[in-house]
Amino acid sequence: MILNTVKVYPSKKKLLKRNQLAWKIAEIASDNAKLNEHSVEMVINRIIDNASVAIASLNRKPVISSRAMALAHPRKNGANIFGVNSKKKFDCEWAAWTNGTAVRELDFHDTFLAADYSHPGDNIPPLIAVAQQLKKNGVDLLRGIITAYEVQVNLVKGICLHKHKVDHIAHLGPSVAAGIGSMLKLNTEIIYQSIQQALHTTISTRQSRKGEISSWKAFAPAHAGKLGIEAVDRAMRGEGGPSPIYEGEDSVIARILDGKSANYKVPLPKKNHEKKAILETYTKEYSAEYQAQALIDLAIKLKKRINSLSNIKKIDIYTSHHTHYVIGTGANDPQKMDPNASRETLDHSIMYIFAVALEDGDWHHEKSYSKSRSHRKSTIKLWKSIKTHEDEKWTKKYHDSNPKNKCFGAKVTIIMNNGKKITEQLKRADAHPYGARPFKRENYIKKFRTLTDKIISIKESKRFLKTVQNLKSLKNGQLYKLNIEVSSKKLKKNKRKSIF
Repeated sequence: MILNTVKVYPSKKKLLKRNQLAWKIAEIASDNAKLNEHSVEMVINRIIDNASVAIASLNRKPVISSRAMALAHPRKNGANIFGVNSKKKFDCEWAAWTNGTAVRELDFHDTFLAADYSHPGDNIPPLIAVAQQLKKNGVDLLRGIITAYEVQVNLVKGICLHKHKVDHIAHLGPSVAAGIGSMLKLNTEIIYQSIQQALHTTISTRQSRKGEISSWKAFAPAHAGKLGIEAVDRAMRGEGGPSPIYEGEDSVIARILDGKSANYKVPLPKKNHEKKAILETYTKEYSAEYQAQALIDLAIKLKKRINSLSNIKKIDIYTSHHTHYVIGTGANDPQKMDPNASRETLDHSIMYIFAVALEDGDWHHEKSYSKSRSHRKSTIKLWKSIKTHEDEKWTKKYHDSNPKNKCFGAKVTIIMNNGKKITEQLKRADAHPYGARPFKRENYIKKFRTLTDKIISIKESKRFLKTVQNLKSLKNGQLYKLNIEVSSKKLKKNKRKSIF
C-alpha cells in the first residue's frame, strides 16, 4: 500500500494530475490487477447479503415509493428491479435508485468503520444495474465491485467527514464512479473526471442521521449511486469535473472539510496489485447500527446473569467516542429516548436497542422496532436508566490501524437496586471477522433464507443462490439472473399522485 498525502494547493500553483488523489484512484481503477480469490468469494457473500435485506424490505414505505419512481422509467435494454419480473427492464440509474434503497432500508448489510463511517455494500446496486444494462459478464462485475470497495474503504480510512457534519455518502459517489469505470474498462482520464463529478454532486449534511431521522437515510446512498452512474455517463461523453476536486483552493477539503491547513493520509494499493480491502469489511447479524452489534451480543449474554430486570437501578455503557456521540446519550438527541420515534431514529439509539435486547434476549429486524415494543412500560423504564460514556481506551481501540485489534464494543456496568454491580464487556460483535463466530458463506445463506422466507418461492431461492455462487461463470448478458422475482400480488404500490 502507498500512503498518499492529500492537502490543499493554491490555484496559482498548478497541481499536476498525477499528484491528485482523484487521478491516483482512477489509476488503480483502470489498472489490470489480478482478482484476489478471497475478495471474489467475499463479493459473492455480499451480493447474497444485499439480496437478503432488499427482499425483506420490498414492502416497506421508502422501497415502495422508490420502486414506483423506477417503474416509471422503462427501457427496452435496461436493468432489473428487485421483485419485478426479470423480463421487464428499466433505466439503470433508476433501477440502482430503488434497489439501493431496498438494500439500505433495514440498516442490515455490511459496514466499515475507521476515520469515518461507511456501508460499502451500497456500491453493489448501481454497479449491478449498469452491468445489466450494458450486458457485462460476471468477471466484469466482480472487478468493478472489488475496485469500488477498495476505493471506499481507503477513503474512509484517510478522510473524516462526520467531524464536519458531512454525510458519509461523499465517499460513496467516488467509489461508485471508480467501480463502474473499472467494470467498463474505461481509461484513467474518464474515470478521473467521473470521480471528481461524483464527489462534487454527493456532498450533503449529516442531518439525515440526526434528530428525527427520516426515510431519507435509506434513500441517501441510492441517490449517491444514481449520481455516480450519471457522472460516469457524462465523463464518457467527454465532459469534465471540478478540478482538482480534493486539493483545489475552493475544493471539498478547502471549504467543507479540514480547510487549507488539511493534511490527510489516504492509503491506496500500488498499480496492478491485488485489491483486498473488501476483506476488512464486516456484515451485520442484527438489523441495527453497526456499533450496536456487539452491544446486542452483550445484552443477550447479560440477560442470562440477571434474575429480575425490574431490579435494575441504572446501566452505564462505557464505549468509544463514535458510539457515545452518534448513537448514545452524547448525541443529545431527545428523540433517541422517545417511544414515538421513527424506526430510523430507534436504529440509532443504543439505549433503546440495549434495553430491548436485554429484555428479549434476542433481536428481530421488525418485531424489535414495532410501536407496541417501543411503548412497553418495562422497556421504557429500562431504556431511560441507560447512559453512555466515552472511554478513551475504547476510542483508541476503535481507531487502531490493525484490523485485528480494532474494537467496536463496550463495557457495560449494571447497578441493581441492592447496590450489586454486574459488569461485562465485549471487544467486537460475535459475527465480526475477528469475533467469536465470524460470518461464513453458510451464515450469509442462512440470513438470506431467513429474511426471504414466505416472500419468494423455494425454487427462486435455490435458483438465485446457485446462480450467485457461480458468478464468475456468468457470460455477457446473463447478469439479469442476479435479479430475484416476487409474485406481483405480493408487491405493494404507492398510489399517490406524483410527477413521474
